Amino acid sequence: MIKFALVGCGRISKRHSELLGYNEISGAKLVSVCDIIFSKAKKIADLFNILAYDNIDKMMQTEDIDVVVVLTPSGLHAEHVINLSKYRKHIMVEKPMALTLEDADSMIKACDSNNCKLFVVKQNRFNVPVAKLREAVELGRFGKIFMGTVRVRWARHQSYYDQDSWRGTWSMDGGVLTNQASHHLDMLEWMVGDIESVFAKTSTALVDIEVEDTAIVVVKFKNGALGAIEATTATRPSDLEGSISILGEKGSVVIGGFAVNKMETWSFEEYQTGDSDILDKYSVNPPNVYGFGHQAYYEHVVECISNGGSNLVDGLQGRKSIELISAIYESTETGKEVFLNFVPRKCKLGK
Repeated sequence: MIKFALVGCGRISKRHSELLGYNEISGAKLVSVCDIIFSKAKKIADLFNILAYDNIDKMMQTEDIDVVVVLTPSGLHAEHVINLSKYRKHIMVEKPMALTLEDADSMIKACDSNNCKLFVVKQNRFNVPVAKLREAVELGRFGKIFMGTVRVRWARHQSYYDQDSWRGTWSMDGGVLTNQASHHLDMLEWMVGDIESVFAKTSTALVDIEVEDTAIVVVKFKNGALGAIEATTATRPSDLEGSISILGEKGSVVIGGFAVNKMETWSFEEYQTGDSDILDKYSVNPPNVYGFGHQAYYEHVVECISNGGSNLVDGLQGRKSIELISAIYESTETGKEVFLNFVPRKCKLGK
């Protein structure tokens, strides 16, 4: 049995604690939770009859833990992961793994030095239709992929940002690209390939925050394909769409829904057995934008630790999203196309 502990008991902790606390993950159990606001930790602990802490080190020194799940504000991820790595326990960290490349590199180095696995939560890779799309890419069904696009059209009103002082800030959160759309950026690069350059424009359309709530990005991939990223949390009145489209010389796929959950187009020149059932078979209806991927992701983590399986989203994979996001912000500040493998100079998230 793999024993998990949660660090940070904010909004996303509900999903994590319920999966573990209600024993929905085979081979896993929740043993403790921690938050600097003790009442938040205690609320979850009381629900699942486990212990609550308001000090990370005390929890790590007291409890028998195999994996620590870091769910704190993004700007604190590096500090917490680096501190936790000294206990030589495996670490899961919610997206984005960090806000800067320097922090991401420090996290990877700390975990490597202490021989602990670092898992970055990218649960959309495990969504049923997304996994099917990836299978088609790996089988070469598209032939030459020439375009990939993602769209995030969600609603985050002022009340969402007013919940916590760190929301919508450069130092702790980032904007729609760093927070809500980071999963979709990851999917786009996972499907199409490594990115060569980006050109971006952003705005803060409808809320009073430091960062952007709306962005448009033109992407050029190293393989010659082109892409587009459309991301906004200014959709009104409610969440509308979280989607991806992949177009190739031999086929086209579109996954839509509000959480990349509905297979809308599955069309290939060469028919394969089962293609006619794909739209129905590979669509799901999750209750919220988190989708159903967290459960499959936890099962993946348990498999990796229990049986030595390969980590699909490790620190290096998580870093790729940070590099892409940093390049996009660099482009918005300079007004220029930015090529990746660069040193951020004007990106407001920092270096």
